[in-house]
Amino acid sequence: MNMDQLEGSWKQIKGEAKRKWGLLTEDDLTAAAGKQEVLVGKLQEHYGLVKEEAQKQLDDFLKNLKHATEARSEHHIG
Repeated sequence: MNMDQLEGSWKQIKGEAKRKWGLLTEDDLTAAAGKQEVLVGKLQEHYGLVKEEAQKQLDDFLKNLKHATEARSEHHIG
């Protein structure tokens, strides 16, 4: 999932992000509004992560979310 997709799907992704990272507040998620660098900063701030680890967690989250979305789409088609 690239930056444009993240920003375009933010409303749907926001709930999943809140479930994964419960320390993120509604204000944090609103401030991030699909901007990766802001979300990475919020993960660093709340979870005490170095930037690389926060980015890795976000990348893994987005990859898993994309796979789950594709699996649901294939299920509806087939």
